[in-house]
Amino acid sequence: MTRTRQADETATGLRSTPSRRRAWLVPAGLILLGLIPVLAGAARLTELTGGAEITERNARFVEFPVPVVLHILGATLYTLLGAFQFLPSLRRGRRTWHRSAGRILFPAGLVAALTGLWLACFSALPPSDGQLLLAFRLLFGTGMVLSLLLGVRAVVRGNIRAHGAWMTRAYAIGLGAGTQALILIVPEVLDSPPGVTPRALLMGAGWTVNLLVAEVVIRRRDRQASPLRSSEAGR
Repeated sequence: MTRTRQADETATGLRSTPSRRRAWLVPAGLILLGLIPVLAGAARLTELTGGAEITERNARFVEFPVPVVLHILGATLYTLLGAFQFLPSLRRGRRTWHRSAGRILFPAGLVAALTGLWLACFSALPPSDGQLLLAFRLLFGTGMVLSLLLGVRAVVRGNIRAHGAWMTRAYAIGLGAGTQALILIVPEVLDSPPGVTPRALLMGAGWTVNLLVAEVVIRRRDRQASPLRSSEAGR
């Protein structure tokens, strides 16, 4: 009997190994996507601390170094650490880690979003931007702040499902810079950078795509959790 049980456990472990490896693909992909704005932020920090020449493209960052540095640090921490919140083994099996990471991610995300809104409101628009892109930044930045606050309110009230949904939406908006970089790299490679309005629309598409993917993830998570809740209710 003991040998049979050990054999079953071994077989279960072997079957779960590929599943665990697949589970790591999601956070790994999110980290790779987030590395694009993270590396750009690191370059911006180097520019600010190295006394780079002031140009039209970096003048607004040089004028307001404190919110820029806070934005970069907050967004970097939020993007990279937040990717691990999508790993099921850490989210479900180690609640202590999930809570501890969440206590870091909430202020980091809030700092990234609020400083982004501050810079959008008070820094001069570069030549490549326009009023439409400014409106998009205000819209999605506000959406990220509200998603974070609603996520915290949900977990305080014990609504874990709503908490996960709102935090997923907040992370999707926060990761928008990575998707935008992938979208904008095509015209850059073709040496045909878009104009002000097309660039704003492409940037808006980056946030929109991320939110659409987030909604798919949220609904799939709800479908997977429904049979489990039904079985628990029937006991």
